[in-house]
Amino acid sequence: MRIDLKLDGIESVRGALNKLTGNQARDAFAAALNDTAFRVRREMQKEMRAVFDKPTPYILKSVYVRQATRQRQDVAIEPTYFGGKGVDPQKILQAQEFGGRRTDKRSEVALRRVGILPAGFQTVIPASPYPGSDDGRGNLRGSFLSQLLSYFRAFGEQGYRANMTDKRRARVHQGTKKVDGRRYFVAYGRLRSGPTAHLPPGIWAAAGTHGVDVRPVLLFVQVGEYVPLLSMETVAEHADVDAYMARRLRYRIRQAVGE
Repeated sequence: MRIDLKLDGIESVRGALNKLTGNQARDAFAAALNDTAFRVRREMQKEMRAVFDKPTPYILKSVYVRQATRQRQDVAIEPTYFGGKGVDPQKILQAQEFGGRRTDKRSEVALRRVGILPAGFQTVIPASPYPGSDDGRGNLRGSFLSQLLSYFRAFGEQGYRANMTDKRRARVHQGTKKVDGRRYFVAYGRLRSGPTAHLPPGIWAAAGTHGVDVRPVLLFVQVGEYVPLLSMETVAEHADVDAYMARRLRYRIRQAVGE
C-alpha cells in the first residue's frame, strides 16, 4: 500500500501552515505520512492475526514501512524480505490476498532435488505433530527440520558438510538419554508399490523396540490453491486512512509552530 500526501482537511490550520518555512512544512507533512503509515501497519498486522491461522512472528514483522522524508513525500507499507532462510513474505502474502499457488519452501525444494518429494506435491505436518517436531504454529522447528534434511542428505553443494555421515545416522538410530532413537523413512502410499504402500505419502519415523512405533513426520500433499484471505481494502477501511491523515497533518503543523 502506498500513501501520498494529501492537503485535505487542513483549513483550520491554514494560518499556522503559512508560518512555516518550506522545510518545516515538508517535515510536518512527512511526519503525518509516517504516523498514518504506522497506523496502517498496525491494522494490517491485526487483520493478519484475525484471518490467518497462527501467523508466525516472521510474517507479522515483515510488514515494513518505507518512511517519508523531507525530499520524498510518500510512504509505502509492504511485506519486505530481509534475507535469511525464510520464504519471501511478499510471495506468501500476495497469495493470501489474491489467491493462487503457495511458493515452495526451501526445504521442499531441497527434498525434491534429491528425489524424495514428488513433483506436484508439497509438505504439511500431521494434525498430530511428531513429538518435539513442531513450533506450535503449524511448522517444523528449525533444528528438527535441519536434522531431517541432514538425515536424508538433502543439503546442496554449499551445505553438503551438514549432511549426515553413516556414523551420525547411527547415533540418531540409537538415540540418547533425552531423545529416543528413531529411523526416518519415506513412504509413497499408492503413488508407488512396495512395503509402505499402505501408508499415506510422506516422511515417517520408526521408533521403539524393533521400530514398532511408526508415526508420520511430514506428509506429502498435492499442491493446492490459496483462497484469498487478506484484504487491503479492509485494512485501509479500518485504518480510516484519509480522516486519520488529516488529523495527524493538523497535529504536526500545530506542533511545528509550537501551538
